[in-house]
Amino acid sequence: MGRNLTAGLSLASVAVFVLIWQAGAMWLNDPLFLPPPLDVVTGAVELWRDGTLWSSLLISLMRIMGGWLLGSAIAIPLGLWVGTSKAARAMVDPFIHFFRFVPAIALVTLFIVWFGVGEASKILLIAYATMFIVMVNTASGVGSIPQDKIDAALCLGANQRQAFTQIVVPASIPAIYVGMRLALASSFLVIVAAEMLAASSGLGYIIWTSRLYFRIDWMFAAIALLGALGFVTDRAWKAVGRGALRRYLRDTTKY
Repeated sequence: MGRNLTAGLSLASVAVFVLIWQAGAMWLNDPLFLPPPLDVVTGAVELWRDGTLWSSLLISLMRIMGGWLLGSAIAIPLGLWVGTSKAARAMVDPFIHFFRFVPAIALVTLFIVWFGVGEASKILLIAYATMFIVMVNTASGVGSIPQDKIDAALCLGANQRQAFTQIVVPASIPAIYVGMRLALASSFLVIVAAEMLAASSGLGYIIWTSRLYFRIDWMFAAIALLGALGFVTDRAWKAVGRGALRRYLRDTTKY
């Protein structure tokens, strides 16, 4: 299937969705329950003109990127360590498989008590949600490397450090990439909860406070923008995988 056809089908499906939304809004005839698309666009323009929507988007994006990168920076070395050391796996496994089933949303209030209502609590909460996904994927990527490949490098004179840096790390890059992509989606889930409970800005804050003014159109506008932001960041990360990641793997394997 060609790119033009794929893009056309995607646009057609979005258009059908908007038409169904419009028909549902007309049938219900209750803007407080389901505002029509044009009302949502009007509300978004209103928020955009006074600067609220733009500043909220940037603030939420900063929090998401900060927590995602911090969590990944912590998780990748730990995942590589756990994947290459049986002793490390035995020590860390109970904590990984305990805390990764404790949702970050359950810890929002606790993080506010520990770190306050400032940016630290939100970024650290996103880092928490991110790190276990990246760590598990990284460790799984290391574990899937054939032992014969490492043994062959050692037999040819490489030491443990060289085998790790030249074989284990490059072979784990795809698993790390996938883990970070999955964790990015988790970061968007957490930021909304954090901004609803302890923020005076951000898209989650708009969603939460819109109910006080019965501005469901603002709520829908913030939700739509949050989804669009997630779509764009995911596509950008996917483009990194198609470009830089492919070149990196080609350069590390051509010899």
